[in-house]
Amino acid sequence: MDNTLILIYAIYGTVAIGLVVWLARTLFANGTVFLADVFEARAGMAEAVNRLLVIGFYMLNLGYALLLLPGGDRPTTNIEASELLIRKLGILLASLGVIHFVNMYVFWKIRQRREIDIAEPPVRHRTVTAGVQES
Repeated sequence: MDNTLILIYAIYGTVAIGLVVWLARTLFANGTVFLADVFEARAGMAEAVNRLLVIGFYMLNLGYALLLLPGGDRPTTNIEASELLIRKLGILLASLGVIHFVNMYVFWKIRQRREIDIAEPPVRHRTVTAGVQES
């Protein structure tokens, strides 16, 4: 069964790395457009922030994928080995989804901050009482 476990680990590693790389590239491409809008006057800053976010994404997700690899029960049948692979990939996909939404939240907060910075200042409300205008 050790050969089957090695095969399961190889499949898991290949799929995990492929998923993380694909998602990171997708986030990088779409993040570039988004951050270019946020840092419109500083294109270099947008690219630097995007690269830093992607590097952090790689480190966090690949590290987590590797932490999921060992441990747990040793499968004794091919069915148990397949279930182990599916369980590990399911945990990885769920964590990738959570981290993706955290990443989107960070982008949203950056965008929200920029919109506040460029918004026109509020106008002070004037009231009229008894024919006298107050400001």
